[in-house]
Amino acid sequence: MTSLDALDRRAGSLRSLIGWPAVSLAVFTAAWGGNEFTPLLVMYRTTSNMSAVVVNLLLFMYVLGIIPAMLIGGPLSDRYGRRALMLPSPIIAAVGSMLLAAGEHSVPLLTAGRVLSGIALGLAMAVGGTWIKELSDRAGDPPSSGARRAALSLTAGFGVGAGLAAVLAQWAPLPGQVTYLVNIALAIASFALIWTTPETRHRPTEGRLLDTMTIPSAMTPRFWLVVAPVAPWVFGACAMAYAVIPALMMERTSRWAIVFAGLCCVVGLAAGFFIQTLGKKIDRPGSPRAPLAAMALVAVGMGLAIGVVVAPSVPLALVAAIVLGCGYGMALISGLLEVQRLAGPDDLAGLTAVFYTLTYLGFGSPAAMSWIMTRFPSITHTELFGFGIVMIAVGAVAVVVANRSRIAGPGAVPPAEHEVDLAREPQHV
Repeated sequence: MTSLDALDRRAGSLRSLIGWPAVSLAVFTAAWGGNEFTPLLVMYRTTSNMSAVVVNLLLFMYVLGIIPAMLIGGPLSDRYGRRALMLPSPIIAAVGSMLLAAGEHSVPLLTAGRVLSGIALGLAMAVGGTWIKELSDRAGDPPSSGARRAALSLTAGFGVGAGLAAVLAQWAPLPGQVTYLVNIALAIASFALIWTTPETRHRPTEGRLLDTMTIPSAMTPRFWLVVAPVAPWVFGACAMAYAVIPALMMERTSRWAIVFAGLCCVVGLAAGFFIQTLGKKIDRPGSPRAPLAAMALVAVGMGLAIGVVVAPSVPLALVAAIVLGCGYGMALISGLLEVQRLAGPDDLAGLTAVFYTLTYLGFGSPAAMSWIMTRFPSITHTELFGFGIVMIAVGAVAVVVANRSRIAGPGAVPPAEHEVDLAREPQHV
């Protein structure tokens, strides 16, 4: 009996390793694959003679994969289970990295690779994030643990992937290939782990497939009036921190421009990583203070970016990236917590997908800025950053007004109560 008890204990330990940590690794890997391209923007502009508009469009291309993957994958996982929709993510991530490695001087190959990387990331964000939350609930962890673990896995993948990509591209041989090979290895490992991770969605398939694609909680007024205004600033802040600011500093960092771009990624995302713990403490059900704090941080970061334009300075640029990263982290965790309070038991993944879709609209800001400045040469970065600050102020006022109104109240189910209900639902525990 002693040996059997020991085997049971070992099996329990193994199950704990292949629970939410395994899914977190898969989310981490997909985020790595999505962001390893970012610090290489400088390399592609200098070695492949691509224009700023083309390079920034390539940065945005993976959003074309992310959005449909989230909007389709999230609701389908509510119907068919998390594992069935999450297993393809590491495979698609590996194929995307292969195309990026092969397409250093080819815009079509880079485009295809970016779209596939986006599909992998979209599945990881909508399905993987929900799976992490449900596995955390099953383990008996606090209700907010799932959102925090999903957000931290995502942020860590973005930061580590960008940082290592910058170092390898600057000093390692085969700079356009080696970083992608690392991501392929991670994808293989994460696929093997999530293959044996327990399923958390066991409700039998019912109704029409078209009905599955509907997301009732997405019609909640509070989502559109309180969550939606801050959502685009999640990755809008990131894009400013590690795409626009490094481009502004290219003349001053010419010999180490790739590493500086990676450094902006790492410090910004590290700030976003660590502030999420504070964000969880600031967040209160029915209160707008967490999203307002996020918008304030993004506005301050954009003000510092104006300072970088006026008086270019490496320290100031890094401080701007850090503050923008804090805005990203605060906006991400406040949005995810609100989504988990608003979602019904059958559309958590679907509403998560809608939220992330809105966040990625902000990722088009570098391409939009490049196009505007090319089309209208008289417009400067200072004016565009100033316009962004004005839009943040308008959004903040809208959030405050909406939160005080009955229209955007917490909903029929009080937020704190709803979190407990989610934790007790049989299919989630």
